Amino acid sequence: MTEKIIYLKAIDPLVLYGPNNLLLNILQRHFPKLKIIARGDELKLIGTQNDIQRLEIKIKDIFDHIEQYNSLTADQLEEILFVQVSVNGDKNTTVSEMKEVLVFGQNGKAIRARTPHQKELLSQYRKHDLLIATGPAGSGKTYIAVALAVRALKNREVKRIILSRPAVESGEQLGFLPGDLKEKLDPYLQPLYDALLDMMPGRKLDELMEENIIQIAPLAFMRGRTLENCFVILDEAQNATVNQLKMFLTRMGEHAKFIVTGDITQVDLPKSVTSGLIHAREILQGISGIAMIDFDHNDIIRHKLVRKIVKAYDK
Repeated sequence: MTEKIIYLKAIDPLVLYGPNNLLLNILQRHFPKLKIIARGDELKLIGTQNDIQRLEIKIKDIFDHIEQYNSLTADQLEEILFVQVSVNGDKNTTVSEMKEVLVFGQNGKAIRARTPHQKELLSQYRKHDLLIATGPAGSGKTYIAVALAVRALKNREVKRIILSRPAVESGEQLGFLPGDLKEKLDPYLQPLYDALLDMMPGRKLDELMEENIIQIAPLAFMRGRTLENCFVILDEAQNATVNQLKMFLTRMGEHAKFIVTGDITQVDLPKSVTSGLIHAREILQGISGIAMIDFDHNDIIRHKLVRKIVKAYDK
């Protein structure tokens, strides 16, 4: 066994350890094989050299954070600890890059805007309350929108997340599909579940949904509601009619953020019906407070063939 003493120097022990040693206990939970003893401005580590080196790398990042912000919350500590790190110091994300990370997902995956249009979506989000993002499948428009929503909820910028999709695609109506309501809706809403599950544990997601803090519902369920203090995303909006999209946009209440995403080349409505997304892009252009972002095949981050396929179909 190896022993190592780390001196806190300019770091306030109360900030590092947290109230009633809350943060110290989180640190211990992430390194169960180590014995961590706090004595004033000293941390004594007892364990294998490998484990001590891993914790030392983390502690440096924690110190950097405290020195920059003079504070450390339990959520912030968890995010720092979730970053994957090896003994030689290689890691997916450094503290200097923390501001670029939207949220840390499962297994410490750092989720960030990676392409120019994803970064534009992030930039416009800071300036506008309504965003309309269009582009091909796989370009990350919905995924980044969900990440922004999860971050806003974690930071207590909003009280709820509401994710929605039109429940009618390819001419199929719910009344003609087998099963009860939940079974009918699941195939349409599953992509939104998948995005959320990438960003938080399934048990936590279930808890938030049971408490109605996160809601996933078809577009028709928005009628008559006023959505305040929440982050709302409408996905696959190209399959909403003009009246449906108008209904959705007018649900916007105080302190709300709305993001509408869709692919105007994949409209499944009957040819005689105008896509609400195409119509909205035309009539809402130039209105203050509304931003429009056009993704393209260069933003696609799925299998490299997907980009080539989309490009071929666009010819």
